[in-house]
Amino acid sequence: MLRGLGVTMALPWLEAMRPLRCLGGDPSASKGTPGPASSEHPLRFAALYMANGANMDQWTPKGTGTDFTLSKTLSPLASLQREILVLQNLWHAAADTGDGHYVKTGSWLTGTTITRTTGNDICSGNTSMDQVMARQVGSMTPLPSLELGIEPPATGVDTNVGFTQLYGAHISWASPTTPLAKEINPKLAFDRLFRSKAAERKGAIDNDRSVLDLVAEDARRLQGRLGQKDKLKLQEYFDSVRAVERRLEFDRKRKLQENAEDPLVRSEIDRLGRAIDLYQDPARVSERKDNHTEQVRLMLDLIAIAFWTDSTRVSTFMFGNSVSGRNFSFLEPGLGSHHENSHHEHRAEKLDRYQKINQWHVTQYAYLLEKLRGYQEGDGTVLDHSMILFGAGMSDGNGHSPHNLPLVLAGRGGGTITPGKVLSFSKDHPMCNLHLSLLRRMGVQAERFADSTGELAGLS
Repeated sequence: MLRGLGVTMALPWLEAMRPLRCLGGDPSASKGTPGPASSEHPLRFAALYMANGANMDQWTPKGTGTDFTLSKTLSPLASLQREILVLQNLWHAAADTGDGHYVKTGSWLTGTTITRTTGNDICSGNTSMDQVMARQVGSMTPLPSLELGIEPPATGVDTNVGFTQLYGAHISWASPTTPLAKEINPKLAFDRLFRSKAAERKGAIDNDRSVLDLVAEDARRLQGRLGQKDKLKLQEYFDSVRAVERRLEFDRKRKLQENAEDPLVRSEIDRLGRAIDLYQDPARVSERKDNHTEQVRLMLDLIAIAFWTDSTRVSTFMFGNSVSGRNFSFLEPGLGSHHENSHHEHRAEKLDRYQKINQWHVTQYAYLLEKLRGYQEGDGTVLDHSMILFGAGMSDGNGHSPHNLPLVLAGRGGGTITPGKVLSFSKDHPMCNLHLSLLRRMGVQAERFADSTGELAGLS
């Protein structure tokens, strides 16, 4: 850790942190190079959730095993083809109730059937697998887990199916009755990672100062004890943090301007003064408001840095809530919302729009994977020491089908996973077999998870 006034900042793995080996005995052992499965490097897990399913005709790659060609929708992963597993024919039997989106979203990481309710007496039926992981490894990091998204939870009732919309806004459950709130503000997520809330309450920190400035003295002392390779890595890390800070500050000013009529933020806007001139044109603010790509990428940057610094080893991210009306016309005029196009009624124009929205989601997933692959860690990368799941709780949104879920798993799991394959299982194979496999790789000693029948074959 680097410490400063009200700030604790985790560090990436450095050569100087490598434990001394073989204090006696065979001196050659001290020269051993750890493989990807070495316990020197923490194992991380993230789940990225895409609501409203996928156009499966454009999702499914051609071929199986190592001989496969990516589909149009998965084409953004071309440079990462040897880092991913495309999983086919997995499903959640507990979500096969015909009750629209909410059953599929609420159960994605629990494998159980949610309780039908129109009130706050919600129950997912299980603790989600990410939180089972967090209980296992969360005490080793500043944050047990990090839950992020881009939309606040809806609190009304969907009268079409008789469910509270809360189920559509949560995939992470600390207990069957306790969904974990996700942070949708990049600035607050950044503060949660690097700033002390207690110090902020006491007014000990100026929130406009970079965390790098606040830990500068501690950083200088550390650099004096590092070799050249570690110094370069530390500078690369600092540059990454500084870049995220700049983007977050830019995003914060934009949001403040958009909410200029809110009295709670008026004083902050006044303090920033003319610094937000770029966003004072309402037309430009409106133009950017619907394009949530930057917000998504800021959140993915935060996951990447949190994993790199071992600030947390478990994270979830929701691209949007179920039945969200968020518009994607920033990709193409008239594209509409994901939910609207998922009900395609087999119409060619809606299927085409559905595919384009799916491909945008895959592009963002690829962005995170490239970030993690770019962070060196020992003889591998952070991606090598991660398991990054992406997908949805339904396949074809028109029929709300929980069969053959669109799923991709990336990373090598510290040497326990061999990617670069399409794994096709028998029809209606339990997705909870995947959950159980990932839980065990994170050190969870579990005999089963929900309706699992054993570990998922073919991962290693």
